[in-house]
Parts: sequence; C-alpha cells; structure tokens
Amino acid sequence: MIRIVADDKIPFLKGVLEPYAKVTYLPGNQINRSSISGADALLVRTRTICNRELLHGTPVKYIATATIGFDHIDTEYCGKNGIRWTNAPGCNSSSVQQYIASALLRISGETGFSLKNKTLGIIGVGNVGSKVQNLAGILGMNVILNDPPRARMEKKKIFSNLEQLLDESDIITLHVPLNMDGQDKTYHLFDSETFSRIKKGSWFINTSRGEVVETEALKDAVGGERLAGAVIDVWEREPEIDIPLMHMSFIATPHIAGYSADGKANGVSMIVKKLCETFDIQLGEWYPSEVPAPPESVLTIDCNGKSSEEILRRAVFHSYNIVEDDIRLRFDPTRFEKERENYPLRREFSCYTIDLKDGSEEIAKILKSLGFKVVQ
Repeated sequence: MIRIVADDKIPFLKGVLEPYAKVTYLPGNQINRSSISGADALLVRTRTICNRELLHGTPVKYIATATIGFDHIDTEYCGKNGIRWTNAPGCNSSSVQQYIASALLRISGETGFSLKNKTLGIIGVGNVGSKVQNLAGILGMNVILNDPPRARMEKKKIFSNLEQLLDESDIITLHVPLNMDGQDKTYHLFDSETFSRIKKGSWFINTSRGEVVETEALKDAVGGERLAGAVIDVWEREPEIDIPLMHMSFIATPHIAGYSADGKANGVSMIVKKLCETFDIQLGEWYPSEVPAPPESVLTIDCNGKSSEEILRRAVFHSYNIVEDDIRLRFDPTRFEKERENYPLRREFSCYTIDLKDGSEEIAKILKSLGFKVVQ
C-alpha cells in the first residue's frame, strides 16, 4: 500500500483512497518534514509550500494540489529530484465566473450604470479568463484581452497589449498565475507605474494572486481616485491581510472566488484520478456523490416592470451574493483562514432553476447561457 499525507480540509476525500492506501489527514499547517517522513504522496492545498525545506530527505515522489494555482510547489526542485506533481487546471473556473458575475452586478447596481457596452479588460485568458470572457459576452459587454503567452503562441489578433487595455477598459479583472520572474513575470504586474496609466474612474478586480498587485500602489490608486473602486479576493501576505486596503475596497473577500462546492468536487476528482494513474490504483472514474444540493434551488421571478439586468441580478444573487462573504471578512479579518476552512455551501448556476413569470425570450436565453435552468 502506498502512503499518503493529505490536507484534512480537502473535501469529499475521506474514505475514498483508504481501500488502496494508508492515508493520514493533517491540517495544512501541520504538513511538515516530520509528518511526511514516511509518505510516498502528498495531497495539498495552496497553504502547503512544497519546496526543498519540506521535501528534502523524504520519500515523497508525488504531489497533487487540489487547486488551479501551483506557485506553492517548487516545480524546478521537484523536477530535479524525481518528484512528479500535478494541479487541477480549470477545476473552479465556473466558480470564479460566478464570483465575477456577482461582483459586476453589484458594481452596476450600486453605481447605477448598465454593464451593457461597457468594456471589460481581461488579463490572463486561460481556463478562468475564458469563462469570464464568455460572461462578458452574455452581459453585452465589450472585451479587451491580454495574454502574452497565448498571443505569442497563437499569433491571433484578438489579443491586445497591456497599454491599450489600461487605456480603454472600464473594468479590469486579473486571471494570471503568479510568476516571480522571466518573460511573463506577473509579480507586482500592477505597481504605481501601471496604475498611473490606467483609465481614470475604472474598476479593478483581482481574483488571481495577491502578489500580482503591489498593495501600497493599489491603495494609492483607490485613495487617489484613479480607480472608482476595487474588488479584492486575494492579498499579499495572506492570511495577514492589509486592513486599510480591506476598508478601502468596494468588496473584500477571503480568497474564496473559486470556492464553490462544484469547484472543490472537480478539483479533488482530478487529483484522485491523477494519483490513481500514477500509482496504478484501480478506482475507476470517481467523482464525489455527496455534493449537497442548495437549500432553495428554484427561484420565481416576476419580470413585470423589471429590466433584463435587474432580473439577472436577482438570479445571480440568489445563487451567490458576494456581499455575504464581504460582510464576514470585515466583521473579523483575523478569521481569514477560518472563513476559508468553514466556507458555507455555494453551488454554481447549473444547480438552480429560474421560474420566469412574464419573462422575455431574451432574458431566458441569457440565463440559460449562464447555465441556469429556466422554466416559463
């Protein structure tokens, strides 16, 4: 039997691998060199830094992180020492799309401007950014796309340079990995110089990595009214977040944009599949069967007198109201990690049915495009 150490906050995992492996579950902050001294494989989240300090002298030959990001894994060290690793690309892309939809509709509702024909600048157009691009189209927004690696590889004219995006975007949203150096360095991609070139009065959203944005520069941009406002889900030096930035932000959340139950189930199923392939475990195509249903899966909306955006706002907020996460973080920022560990059930659009009363075919089509089930 192989020996596995797994983060005890990875959902749906307990009991799945025990017939085939000896599994030890530990809090992420207790996964250290001593606790993995007998492990063949690690199943982790972003809070476990998998580098030489952790891995040297251990028998670990495989690491899987149940997350899109993998900047917490020293891939160069792993490659040089025969340690295979994998992540879960795209597992929570629909969850982040849902988060962005809720944020955009909250911004438009609070400020009174329609999202239609506004320009959304998307930096990073991978699994998540592509879903956000699709969302923008559904909302009737224009998009400017910036993704240097894809632009070089695909040589398509759909991609713009950063300068054009900064000049023309009404809202900018980041969906890039954290690269500390190299041609596609994203560490402090947004610093004081970048913010000085941004279109005045634009909005700024970051759900990628906190270190992509220089905190003091962002505070200056918000406080100096270069930005109309900011939606911040990821922070430098998590879980020790910048409290003044939290207070200055229009919406502040504890790194939970991708925390839908669906995204978590996708992530754990992906890493279990890869683990089974690596160690020749005959588990089959496993997927969690116990993902809870939302408490109110059907929403009735009387469409009389309501605009399409108002109807859409009702539907999206019913599935996920971003303000509830904002309130919990502001109430006690010291509970940043606890809020992540004990995150309430969130299901994605596809788990909800919208019963439209006197709704148009146009709004029904929009809701279906987002993934909602619609009855009229």
